[in-house]
Amino acid sequence: MTVKSSKETQLQAMKVARGTQKQGQTKEQTKLIAQGIEKGISEYKKQQAKQSRARDKDRKQQDKKKKQQENNTIVTKELSHHTKTHHLPWILLAISWISFISFLLLS
Repeated sequence: MTVKSSKETQLQAMKVARGTQKQGQTKEQTKLIAQGIEKGISEYKKQQAKQSRARDKDRKQQDKKKKQQENNTIVTKELSHHTKTHHLPWILLAISWISFISFLLLS
């Protein structure tokens, strides 16, 4: 299986392989070590990208839940406010009728 990686990754792998090169080690052996390191770097990058996607997905789900809770709170507040204001006209009407009847009876 051939690993397609960027030039930057290949250069980084070769630099590490040359840094750990032993005396008497052939260029072919160093190249094989560099390929192994390159493969490790590529796998690491894939793993990090996968974890990053998972974190983003979790964050989006949390944001969605938070937004939904905020919307539910707003709806609840609106309903409670609507219920309180709904009784006010009836109370005022009752007071006005009571005042009108008491005015008629006392006159």
